[in-house]
Amino acid sequence: MTDQAEQASAAHSATPEIPGKPTSASRTTLSHIMTHGDTNLLGTVHGGVIMKLVDDAAGAVAGRHSGGPAVTASMDEMAFLEPVRVGDLVHVKAQVNWTGRSSMEVGVRVLAERWNESAPATQVGSAYLVFAAVDADGKPRTVPPVLPETEKDKRRYQEAQIRRTHRLARRRAIMELRERRVAEGFED
Repeated sequence: MTDQAEQASAAHSATPEIPGKPTSASRTTLSHIMTHGDTNLLGTVHGGVIMKLVDDAAGAVAGRHSGGPAVTASMDEMAFLEPVRVGDLVHVKAQVNWTGRSSMEVGVRVLAERWNESAPATQVGSAYLVFAAVDADGKPRTVPPVLPETEKDKRRYQEAQIRRTHRLARRRAIMELRERRVAEGFED
């Protein structure tokens, strides 16, 4: 078992033992050809269209990994690197990078290639999303630990832990600021 897998397993020690799943078990690619209905006023594909594809692919991965419904809790660092055009074949590649008790970080890469050319696809975007696994009542449920398989998976796992630490610190700092402002008599 890898160090990351042991850490993931330890994170679940307070709950009944759930067998881990390798990263490859839920990895997926969603492909879609861009049409005129996907464009913005500049004639390129609207960022919201790409974001929906990212959320769709990430949601499929989160549901596969968790074995049931999972909802988007947050989207971090959505980066648009290159414009996407009508006629581009877009590939959205997603995988679980990290798991907590009921949450999962899903990493997504967006690639595009011309539908009628044989040139390699170019990375046009990336994002990190956090999903929460939920039961039929919408309450959080435990997810299996992710088991990184490759050196790249292990790096992504470690980077996801850093992003999680930053998300929690940011949330804590904002809550503390709001509490101070209320104590000072400011109402937001």
